[in-house]
Amino acid sequence: MKITSLENIQESDVSHNSLIKKKVLVSNGDIPHITYFSKAVFPPGELANAHSHSDMTEVFFIESGTGVITVNGDDIPLEAGMCVTIEPHDLHELNNTGPTDLVVLYFGIET
Repeated sequence: MKITSLENIQESDVSHNSLIKKKVLVSNGDIPHITYFSKAVFPPGELANAHSHSDMTEVFFIESGTGVITVNGDDIPLEAGMCVTIEPHDLHELNNTGPTDLVVLYFGIET
C-alpha cells in the first residue's frame, strides 16, 4: 500500500510549459502500466503545447476551470466534470482560456 497527499508533494513544472505546475501522485514504475497520475494547475492563458505520445494513452479529468483541448485539429471546450481520453499518436494541446486556474487530474497508461 502507498498513501500520498497533495499537501506533502512538491510541485514540479509540466514539461510542456514551466508556468504550469503539477504534483505527481503516482510516478512511473509505481504501478504496472501507469506512467503517472498527476494534478496540474494551468494559470489563465497558459497552455501545454501540441504534442503526442506513441507509447501511452492519456486521460484528463477537469476538476475546475474552463479551457479548450485541441485533438488532431478539433477544438473541444472543457469545463469542470469532463473527462477526455487521448489515444496514442493523437496530437493534443491543452489551453486555459478562462479567467481562473484550470485544474486537471490526469494519468497515462502504457500501450
